[in-house]
Formats: sequence, C-alpha cells, structure tokens
Amino acid sequence: MTVMEMENKNSMDWILFLTTLILVLFGFIMVYSASYPEGYYNFNGDGFFFFRKQVTAGVAGIATLVLASFIDYRIYRALNKLIFLITIVATLSLFTAYGTEAYGAQRWISIGGLNIQPSDIIKVTAVMFMAYFLEKHNSKIKTFISGYIPVFLLILFFSGIIFIQNDLSTSFVMAMTLGVMFFCAGANLFHILLTIAGGIASIAYLIINEPYRTLRIISFLDPFKYKSSYGWQVVQSIYALGTGGLFGMGLGQSRQKFFYIPLAYNDFIFSIIGEELGFVGAFIVMAFYIVIIWRGLRIAINAKDQFGAFLAIGITSLIAIQTLVHIAVVTSSMPPTGIVLPFISAGGTSLLIFMGAVGILLNISKKSI
Repeated sequence: MTVMEMENKNSMDWILFLTTLILVLFGFIMVYSASYPEGYYNFNGDGFFFFRKQVTAGVAGIATLVLASFIDYRIYRALNKLIFLITIVATLSLFTAYGTEAYGAQRWISIGGLNIQPSDIIKVTAVMFMAYFLEKHNSKIKTFISGYIPVFLLILFFSGIIFIQNDLSTSFVMAMTLGVMFFCAGANLFHILLTIAGGIASIAYLIINEPYRTLRIISFLDPFKYKSSYGWQVVQSIYALGTGGLFGMGLGQSRQKFFYIPLAYNDFIFSIIGEELGFVGAFIVMAFYIVIIWRGLRIAINAKDQFGAFLAIGITSLIAIQTLVHIAVVTSSMPPTGIVLPFISAGGTSLLIFMGAVGILLNISKKSI
C-alpha cells in the first residue's frame, strides 16, 4: 500500500493504525523485559506474569480498536446523557463493595477477578461529553456567563471526580486535555489565562495541604539529597537513562529493573527503554508518538463537523499530554507522580481504553472531508 493510498479521503488512516500497532507490540516486549524480575520473584517464578496480562489486554484492545473504527462517531453525540451517566457510575463504583485499594489509594474496582481503573474510562467519556458541549454551545463560547462558566464547571467536575480518587496526576492530565479542547473551540484568551491561573492556585493549595505532595516537590528540586526516600525513584530513573547512553545496554539488559525502580514496567517504563535502547531508542519511541499526534491533528482539521473535530482534538490531546507527563517525570523534568505511558506501560484498562480511543479517531478519519 502506497502513502498516497493511505491518504485517500474516506479511507481509514492507515498510518495512525500501523503506528499505534507498532507501539503496542513494542510495549509487549518492554513490559516483558521490565517486569520479568517482579514476576519471577513475587509470582512463584512466573517471569511471564505481567507479559501474559499485557498481551491479553492488547488482543482485546485490537478488537476494541477495530470495532470502534466501524462505529459512527456521531453516535456518541446522541448518547451524551448516557455517557455522562457512565462517568458518574464509574466514579461511584469505587465506593461500593467492588472498590479496592492499592498503593494507598482507592482507584480500582475488582469484578470477576478483573481489576479496572475507572479513571481511564472517565478520561474518554469526559472528552466525548466536552466535544458535545462545545459543539452545542460554540456560538456562546467566547462569552463569560454562557460560555466560560459552564466549561469551567465541567473541567472542574471531570478533574474533580478523578481527584477524589486521590489521583492528582490524572486529574491534572484531565484538566489540561479539556482545557486544550476549550482553547481549540475558540475560547477567549483572557478566559484561558484565568483558568490557568486558577489551576496553578488550586494545585499549589493541594500540594501545600498534603505533606507527602510537599515532600515530592522538595525532593524534585534536589532528588539526590533525598535519594534514600522521596527522591529514590527519580534518582534511579536518572541512573537508568545515564547508563543507557547513546545506544543502550541492549534489550533485556537493564539493571535498574531489578527492584531499584519501583513499578519499572508501569510508571517508569520509559526509563527502562532509555537504559536498554539508549537515547536513540528513546528518541525513536518519541517519534512514533509525534506521528500519532500529527495524524490526530490532521483528522481533527479534516473532520466533517465540529463534534468530530473536538472529539479528535480531545483524544489526541489526551494521548499527547499523558505521554509528555510520563516522560517529564522519568527525566526529572517535573515532580514525580504515577502515570502510565500510553500503549506501552503495563495496565489492561489503560491499554484497552487508549486503543478504543484510537479506533474512534480512525472512524472520524473515514468520514473526513
């Protein structure tokens, strides 16, 4: 298939599809490499424990992607009330008998042996509902009372229901994603600056009033001073990236994954990529994400209607912002927080939801102008 054929109108964006598939397959390899010690020592010698779960989720994700690519994206506009209800139910489910706690936070529900993270579902339903709202009220979007206030309350609501799960990082990603959608809808620049100022003030308040968050900020400013406590993960990540050098130690040859970096197969998987494949390998991975962002923006520009454009912008922004936050944390460019790398990090719900979101992008691309 030539590039020209891939670019044909009313045809699925094959470049986006293939790029996503390559990242997912690469993720299988990296999850196996990064999680083998954890699986071997903590799951009765089963070094394939996390790898099997990731492949299972990946296969289900491919099926979800293909299915979503055939479902007319405009149905999500018609189902806006149901989507909003799903968001509420996903949040409330955490406070039922199905809610489970891990790593000091109640962010998962356990059903039939499956652990599901509702915040991953909420991220996509929030983008869908915001796309519907921005299209419906686009003529008033520059006004303060009818435009800014309702959008601000929606951003506050969606990021807030994630924050009550004790997940500030995902709440931040959610707020940023919806904020980008608001900006692209033609928002008044003053309103955007007002929102940013309010967001900074809110984050500062939440950090100051929670001792462990304050300690994370302090350790971020000088991680080596606190390398035996709050700076441990970041310092070990820096060691991993530094050891990798230009070309890396070789696939599977990471040392830091041997219990130096907690959750090396999840929140810090990019550091293992840098250690094993070096700067060149890490750069190539980032290039694949840039391709996904490029295709997503192209789909948004060529969308047939405003709803499709806003939905594509939202999904693309979600992938871009979460990727940037993950890489920024791993490289000590922002305070440490736990957030997965889309398509690559271990995590069934995240992989399934992100692949489904790409399927929606592919459907919008089929109906582009």
